[in-house]
Amino acid sequence: MTHNETKFAPKIALYQPDIPQNTAAIIRLCACLNTDLDIIEPTGFNINDKRFKRVVMDYIGMSKIYRYEDYNNFIKKNQKSRIILMTTKAKKSYLKFKYKKDDIILLGRESAGVPKDLHLSIKNKLKVPIKRRARSLNVAVTAAIVSAEIIRQNNFDY
Repeated sequence: MTHNETKFAPKIALYQPDIPQNTAAIIRLCACLNTDLDIIEPTGFNINDKRFKRVVMDYIGMSKIYRYEDYNNFIKKNQKSRIILMTTKAKKSYLKFKYKKDDIILLGRESAGVPKDLHLSIKNKLKVPIKRRARSLNVAVTAAIVSAEIIRQNNFDY
């Protein structure tokens, strides 16, 4: 894959992430795909901590990261975008969905997902199918899988 400065429109949003290594991997993914990352706080770690920055390496400066005090502020700033929640509780596969260029893929907290009221308020819920006995995929893996499908469907060229 070659470098391209054309803006990749869909975004990834993390709801109160609590594992710094996963957030670091998603920051790297966003940097490589030239997409933005929204982080809905609070996080379970300090984003400004030098240990976190060491894990992220220089990728933190290669993507735009927007931090939101809470979910309500996130929604206010993204009213025109469609929010798509990735959840193991969804019935519909990510492969059976038509993505738009300005969609936002929302990933819940690694330890708890998103609160029930938030889950109920989001219309579009998708899952990456996995075998029944497996609990879930890592959030960074899910972000990469779904991003690849959005790129494919929207003919983004890198």
